[in-house]
Amino acid sequence: MRTLSIALLILCLSSARTPAGEFNPVRKIGDPSPAWKKLPGTDGKLHSLDDLKNRDVVVVVFTCNSCPYAVDYEDRLIAFHKKFASRNVALVAINVNKVTQDALPEMKKRAKTKGFAFPYLFDGSQKIAREFGALFTPEFFVLNKQRKIVYMGSMDNNPSPKKVSKRYLDDAIAAVLAGKKVPTKETIAFGCQIRFERKRRKRKKKSTTKPK
Repeated sequence: MRTLSIALLILCLSSARTPAGEFNPVRKIGDPSPAWKKLPGTDGKLHSLDDLKNRDVVVVVFTCNSCPYAVDYEDRLIAFHKKFASRNVALVAINVNKVTQDALPEMKKRAKTKGFAFPYLFDGSQKIAREFGALFTPEFFVLNKQRKIVYMGSMDNNPSPKKVSKRYLDDAIAAVLAGKKVPTKETIAFGCQIRFERKRRKRKKKSTTKPK
């Protein structure tokens, strides 16, 4: 999974894409953010977007325990939170995968081991990820004060910290806080595909009425 190429990601995205965003199948820049409500967190509390109404910026990252890409980005998430928390920026991590390794008890263990100081939430319905149009872990969304999406995609331009030359997320936050336009508004998120459950179609009940 770690060898998944950018070309393959583009192919996957193009096959699922609609005229919404450039790379997002559901949302486009400027859309109002979907609102999560009462999602359980690793801190034992229930969390909603409304809890963050006093924050100038909210960053949502879809992540998980089981994806090696997501794991590689954990230290970068911690560093990002330390850098921007004092500037009234909230970071919220959300996991929607339903495999055992990504269940809430395992999330709690991971959050404790890494010392996450930001909310790490679980949505078993997977609804919030579908509403955001998230496809990968990790995948980022920046919401401004009006809770409109002003950036979505990857945190930076390379999974390897030593090879990063563009920091899309940091640049987006700096622009929003300064009241300027976000320089790069949308990028391709690279990582593992979110494990969405397939929706089962309801079978039509056969009529038991005998023909006259």
